[in-house]
Amino acid sequence: MSSVTQRLLTAQEFWQLPNSEHLELVRGKVRETMPPGWKHGVIAGTVWGLLSHWARQLAGGLVAVKAGFMLKRNPNTLRAPDVSYVRADRVPQGDVPEGFGTLAPDLAVEVISPSETADEIQEKVGDFLSAGTPLVWVIYPRRGEVVVYTADGLARTYSGDDVLEQPEVLPGFSCRVSELFA
Repeated sequence: MSSVTQRLLTAQEFWQLPNSEHLELVRGKVRETMPPGWKHGVIAGTVWGLLSHWARQLAGGLVAVKAGFMLKRNPNTLRAPDVSYVRADRVPQGDVPEGFGTLAPDLAVEVISPSETADEIQEKVGDFLSAGTPLVWVIYPRRGEVVVYTADGLARTYSGDDVLEQPEVLPGFSCRVSELFA
């Protein structure tokens, strides 16, 4: 039996890969992900719309879809949450960089696909929290739930008419969980 050693990549090398739309770099190794399904895309779009409206009206900052963030170096870990938010005071001055973000987002939102395992989800959440992301939302479309992870290590589950609001990270933002699935 032979073994093949996979060379670890840097973020710059990863950026140069062709067709990297559904790839992530985790501890220097490339991981391919399935393209999201329609329901997944609609939920992510709804979250983006709600957060974008809030950011334009109240908070400033940037809301993005599938933007890559460098969370760890040596070896590099680069994650692209379905939706992300970076506060205005943390946005790089001038133009937004064309490449990957070099900071952890203030909010990372993951809409769970049927192909994702519990271990994969927990690994993503852990990567964001350990990189300094203070708030991670994990949305479960089949269950109509959102699990909110905070920097203190707690996880809280919300559903139905429960209100998502974290004024420390998203001042003035709130929405009912049911709005994400409408």
